[in-house]
Amino acid sequence: MRQRQEIQKMSREKPLEPFLLRTEIRDLREKLAEFAATIPLQNLRKRREFLVERSSQQDFWQTTDQTEVLQEIARLDQRLALYQQIQQEMSEIDTWFALMEEKDFTPMLAELASRITGWQQWIRQLETQLYLVGPYDERNAILSIHAGAGGKDAQDWAEILLRMYLRWADRNNFRAEVVDTSPGEEAGIKSATVEMKGNQAYGLLINEKGVHRLVRISPFDANHRRHTSFALVEVIPEIENETVEIGDDDLRIETFRSSGHGGQNVQKTDTAVRITHIPSGVVVQCQNQRSQLQNKVTAMKILVSRLAQIASEKDRQRLTELRGEYLTAAWGNQIRSYVLHPYTMVKDHRTGYEVGDAMRVLDGSIEDFIRQNLRREKAG
Repeated sequence: MRQRQEIQKMSREKPLEPFLLRTEIRDLREKLAEFAATIPLQNLRKRREFLVERSSQQDFWQTTDQTEVLQEIARLDQRLALYQQIQQEMSEIDTWFALMEEKDFTPMLAELASRITGWQQWIRQLETQLYLVGPYDERNAILSIHAGAGGKDAQDWAEILLRMYLRWADRNNFRAEVVDTSPGEEAGIKSATVEMKGNQAYGLLINEKGVHRLVRISPFDANHRRHTSFALVEVIPEIENETVEIGDDDLRIETFRSSGHGGQNVQKTDTAVRITHIPSGVVVQCQNQRSQLQNKVTAMKILVSRLAQIASEKDRQRLTELRGEYLTAAWGNQIRSYVLHPYTMVKDHRTGYEVGDAMRVLDGSIEDFIRQNLRREKAG
């Protein structure tokens, strides 16, 4: 980091020094070599050969897991292509090393500095991709926000978080669709559910789940006192092909009119859908689609994903009981604090990572927090 700052400073004040650039690209090449070593190339190739051979069998299209097989082949292709790209970038760095040995290299210093900036940005993205290797990391995500303790302030805080994640999705080319919102009594929202559609949406957002804490001067307090508010964020993968047995008698389906702030009817017909899974008590609803059928399809998709997540959590709980470990409850244990008064700071309590520009974070710039938590998981 110190070397990069020196390069940026020197680029503004005086000609770039070759030895600093040489150090930078040597460090970049070492980082790429480290990334390449983490990719099990031979295992990926063998697995792909096995799946391709299986997909070429005559009865393949009659199997129940054909979609999963094709999706895995596509993921393996992406991983192998990524390895090739890493090798190509390392080869280009080697070329630059050779060029720097020439006497008349000074005119190319500015171009090399620009290439280093590009490599640094790509490596940050690459690092994130290499961490996302979980079984559901590649899938879309369903993100829910619930206002917690703090009354009107908490409901306003929930809406601020919703905007933050929508802005993050827009910045990173994810398609975000708000499928349900429950307006607050006077301000903000009580809850909201968002479908985040895009490659690796779940893997990127999984560490956002937990309690988010806000400290600020309340805009709803006439005495301008400092208030602390909480909101809970839940993230589950979108699961469409998971085998989840749901009987017709297990569901209670209700329809109602979509409504917005103040209870005003947005629709004149009962297009909103609420589905209750009676055995588990899970309730989902969708009211932002234009037709009742669309809302029902979306609500069922969310219900299946939540039931699959519950089953997965039960399996983990059984393993935990066998290991004898103690799991603390998520609610009440904030994962991140956003302080707007008396100073500005956002701090992640799991990694210790913090930034001073809180408004930039609330405008959707949470990439560094995501990356730090992926590193934490990798190291753990």
